[in-house]
Amino acid sequence: YPQQHTRETKLGEYNLTEIEAMLGSYTKVLFVRDPFQRLISTFMQGMGSRPSFSSFVQDVLDSGQHNASTAWKPLVSLCRPCLVQYDYVVMFGFLRQELGHLLRRVGLPTDTLLPKFTDSQARWTYSWLSEQMFSELSLQQKQRLSHFYRWDLAAFPFSSSFLSD
Repeated sequence: YPQQHTRETKLGEYNLTEIEAMLGSYTKVLFVRDPFQRLISTFMQGMGSRPSFSSFVQDVLDSGQHNASTAWKPLVSLCRPCLVQYDYVVMFGFLRQELGHLLRRVGLPTDTLLPKFTDSQARWTYSWLSEQMFSELSLQQKQRLSHFYRWDLAAFPFSSSFLSD
């Protein structure tokens, strides 16, 4: 879509006709990750200023969805999957297989563009870490987190998420 690349422009700054033209001309790819794993990652990267994961989760829950940081805000409120028809949804933990398929679909060579992914190691590590961190939370925190991310859990196949139960 022809546009001036002088500054970063948010989609909401365009009129509906321009938005439809842009979205129709792009291949739209959405990268998604289990919301509980996003929380763990944010906490591990130091964005959680609390000493424990449970305290960090309590801060997240207390902030509410409207005041939430983009690091842990529900994905459906960030990417609007019900409004934008994404061509591909790529799940964290399956990057190598899904990105290879995506690159082949758009006609790009996969062998030279893809870095070495360790998807199985990442899945195992996050599975173990999720189990440890989840055990730190109270039943009420677990229930509130499941409610906080209910639309993400309904929109994407996070079947092995600790929040799905």
